[in-house]
Amino acid sequence: MTIGSQVNGRDLTPEIMTVSRLNKVVREILETDFDNVWVSGEISNFTPAASGHWYFTLKDNLASVRAVMFRTRAIATGFMPRAGDAVEVRCRPTLYEAKGEFQLQVEQMRKAGQGGLFEAFLALKDRLQKEGLFDPENKRPLLGRPRAIGIITSLSAAALQDVLTALKRRAPHIPLIIYPALVQGSDAPLQLRQALAAACERSEVDTLLIVRGGGSIEDLWAFNDEALARDIASSVIPVVTGVGHETDFTIADFVADLRAPTPTAAAELVCETRDELLTRVGEASRAISRTHQRLTERYWQRLDRAGATLVSPAQRLQLQSERIKSLMQRLISAVQKNQYSVRVRVDTARRALIYARPSVSAKTLQVERALETLKSASQQQLTTRRARLEAAHAQIRALSPDHTLARGYAIVFDQSGGVVRSTTSISSGQQLSVLVGDGGFEVKVST
Repeated sequence: MTIGSQVNGRDLTPEIMTVSRLNKVVREILETDFDNVWVSGEISNFTPAASGHWYFTLKDNLASVRAVMFRTRAIATGFMPRAGDAVEVRCRPTLYEAKGEFQLQVEQMRKAGQGGLFEAFLALKDRLQKEGLFDPENKRPLLGRPRAIGIITSLSAAALQDVLTALKRRAPHIPLIIYPALVQGSDAPLQLRQALAAACERSEVDTLLIVRGGGSIEDLWAFNDEALARDIASSVIPVVTGVGHETDFTIADFVADLRAPTPTAAAELVCETRDELLTRVGEASRAISRTHQRLTERYWQRLDRAGATLVSPAQRLQLQSERIKSLMQRLISAVQKNQYSVRVRVDTARRALIYARPSVSAKTLQVERALETLKSASQQQLTTRRARLEAAHAQIRALSPDHTLARGYAIVFDQSGGVVRSTTSISSGQQLSVLVGDGGFEVKVST
């Protein structure tokens, strides 16, 4: 590039550039001539910003260069870089004009020496993501209190011991079932799929852990198998993965219902601790007790209101007894009045006979007949009233508690003298009184 005017190869009017102009020109040259290059080096000074951007230095034995990877590109990387990692980056060399600092704007990153595997990983990840296998709405919810937990891993894996230790500490009451499978090597994907299929078919657990410890991308490659990923996505049992370390990501992690950074973390995510469970049970028990108390009080109030509108059998008997007494008094009074009326009529007739001086024998016979008629009428009326009285008295006896007791029934009283109407109002060890037809006795409630 030539700046300024030249004649015969000699500068006649050289252009004097500002610093900002120079930086801009250099940036344009870099971005034009080095649009898309691959650079290898070791990461240092790695800083993940709150915005999601990554800032770091890429270096080798002789030189170093600053680099930035913006959030949208960093999300697609599939792993979290660490200081000391050897990586390969596809980037655009550029110049930060404000400070004149040369830097790399990274578009893609992979671990060094893993170009082919990493490309395959990214291609499969992109394809499955477009199919919707990673969508949150397809994730199955985990049970807060699983009845049993299944573990898919190698029997010799250190991750298995980590998971067993964590679950024994947090939830020793939950049964564990291990489905053995290789977690590394060419046979591992098939064995992992077979273990997952067995767990789904047997339906003896309601949460599955797929775990293994850390390793290289080759060590973890079994968990990037497409068939395994599709089996996990279609599993009828929720799946939690804990594969490798926090910075390791596999295709299985993306399709699982929940991804944990480590095997131990996976175990801690799938169950409550025993103390947490006891706390929840206690809260539920107290809530049930409060509800039971409110319902009991409400029903007692309704019972009291209903009882206030009813007349007890004892009150009904008392009312009928008083009515019969009143009828008896009226009957006696009526008989007495009738007898008095008869006497008055007889006395009147006698005086009339004396004053009229009729035939004594005829009048006497007439008086005697009248007396007999009055006596017979009074006797018949008295008999009728007595029959009514006896019928009413028999009805009272039939309704009397004594008559009911004589037929084999009993009345139970509590210590306060109240009648016991339901088994819910008594408790074990309570002293009760029982009244029967010929007396009473004490009893003690036992379970």
